[in-house]
Amino acid sequence: MVPKRILVTGSSGLIGSELCLFFHTQGFELHGIDNNQRAVFFGPQGDTTWNRDRLLKDIPGFKLHNLDIRDRAAVLECIEAVRPVAILHTASQPSHDLAAAIPFEDFETNATGTLNLLEAARRFCPESPFIHFSTNKVYGDRPNSIALNELPTRWDYADPTYAGGIPESFSIDQSKHSLFGASKVAADILVQEYGRYFGMPTCCLRGGCLTGPNHSGVELHGFLSYLVRCNLEGRRYTVYGYKGKQVRDNIHSTDVARFVWAFFQAPRVAEVYNIGGGKANSCSILEAFATVEKLSGKPQEFTYSDSARSGDHICYYSDLTKMRAHYPAWDLTITLDACLAEIVESWQARLR
Repeated sequence: MVPKRILVTGSSGLIGSELCLFFHTQGFELHGIDNNQRAVFFGPQGDTTWNRDRLLKDIPGFKLHNLDIRDRAAVLECIEAVRPVAILHTASQPSHDLAAAIPFEDFETNATGTLNLLEAARRFCPESPFIHFSTNKVYGDRPNSIALNELPTRWDYADPTYAGGIPESFSIDQSKHSLFGASKVAADILVQEYGRYFGMPTCCLRGGCLTGPNHSGVELHGFLSYLVRCNLEGRRYTVYGYKGKQVRDNIHSTDVARFVWAFFQAPRVAEVYNIGGGKANSCSILEAFATVEKLSGKPQEFTYSDSARSGDHICYYSDLTKMRAHYPAWDLTITLDACLAEIVESWQARLR
């Protein structure tokens, strides 16, 4: 009997590793694609070797394919050999800021790498769900055009149309994305098009802040994980603009995996979902500082810069209405406070 195989790209990352462990518990044979490119992008602090070793230890029979998704021939060969029942694509160059310094590497990883995987899937396993981790940066800075209220510790939407957050129908056009956002838009549209044009079960998950205790957070990617590490190490955190009141929604990696499982069980064609913590799990930088200080017992040192990141969102949280309507058995199960407590405990253990 041919084993049911799941292929996870970026398997040593936060979401990739969570998906590997989750699908392992469901009885699947796990294959990962990861070449620790995060360490190339971000240096030693981005190294995910520790997480790779954790998977090799905790998942019997886990098969790691040390290849680069930009290598078309290697991707085709791998997927032809594995023929997975699902491809969970989390690998990317994930930094909004870094992309401007490495535009070719960014586009080749995010757009061309995704195209390599899609075409391999079309040739060898077109019936297998292809679940792509996109980003809320596909909306560019258009969310900043929404009227805002300034509250004591955060910005929030003043327009009642967006009281529940940003929906999937929100325009991605004619806005400033960053080069990272542009490469992810290209990948997002490709995933949708392979679904619509070829009838493949594809899905784009436009993530808010996907987080959890196994994140190798760095300044350029991994908001809460990096903030916690700065707090515990007594390192100064730099706040870029908007008075530290900029807002993000945060979803625990376990709840992300649970939604991927729901989609895998009942796939749809060319779907798009804004996956995040919604307003309930949103926080500003100032609010995150306050919560982490209570958990760690340490004050948060920070430096304020008036220079906001180009194209950055002032306020963003996901409208989860569509996700809940399509998959009513799914919902958030981990609160922001519980998630932050796990992140603090994880960094305390790693920094001992």
